[in-house]
Amino acid sequence: MPRSYLSTVAVLALATALSACASSRFDAGPTRAAARPSARALPPEEPILGAPGLSAGPVTSAPLAPPPGASASPAEVAANPGGPIVAEPAAPPVQQQAAIAPPPPPVTSGGRSGVVGGWTARDATGATCRVTLSSTPALDLYKATSAGCSNKDLAKVSAWDYRDGEVYLYQPGGTVAARLRPGGGGLDGALSKSGAPLALAR
Repeated sequence: MPRSYLSTVAVLALATALSACASSRFDAGPTRAAARPSARALPPEEPILGAPGLSAGPVTSAPLAPPPGASASPAEVAANPGGPIVAEPAAPPVQQQAAIAPPPPPVTSGGRSGVVGGWTARDATGATCRVTLSSTPALDLYKATSAGCSNKDLAKVSAWDYRDGEVYLYQPGGTVAARLRPGGGGLDGALSKSGAPLALAR
C-alpha cells in the first residue's frame, strides 16, 4: 500500500481514539457527582420544651386580686382586666374652723406708747367727743387736745401722763381732769370733779 494511505488511516484512528476518551470523560462527570454523598439535611427546628421559666401549656390571663385593705368593684375589674385594682385612699374630711378674730392687744402692752393716738370719749350722758393723746412732751407731761366735747372738764384737757398703769388727763395749771385705767382695748375711769364715769375707745 502507498505510504500516504497508511498515514491517513493512522491519523483517523488516532482521532477516533481521542474522541472516545473525551466522550468517556464527560460521561463520567455526572456519575461521579452523583456518587458524592449529599449534604445531610438538618431536621426542622422544634420548640424547646422544658426550658426554665417556659411553659408548654396555653397562656391565660386573669385579673389580680386587690392588695390587702383595698376593695374593687366588678366595674373596676372589668375596666382593668390585666392588672391589679388599687383603691385610692379616701381624703380625710376637711374641718372648716371659723376664723376667730384675735382680740385687740391690751393697751398696757406698750405702756405709755400704747395709749398714744386718737380716742373717742363717752361720758355718763352718752355724749361723745374726740381726745388726742400726743407723744410730744410738755414740761413733765405730754400734750393732749380735745374737740367737740360738751363736758367742760373734757373740753379743757391740755396734757396727759401715764403713771402706775393709769392714764391721767390734765387741765391747764396741772389740775387732774380724769383718771382712767387700760382694760379691754380701751380706757375706763371717771372724771375727777364729778366722779361721773368716763370711757375712751379707739
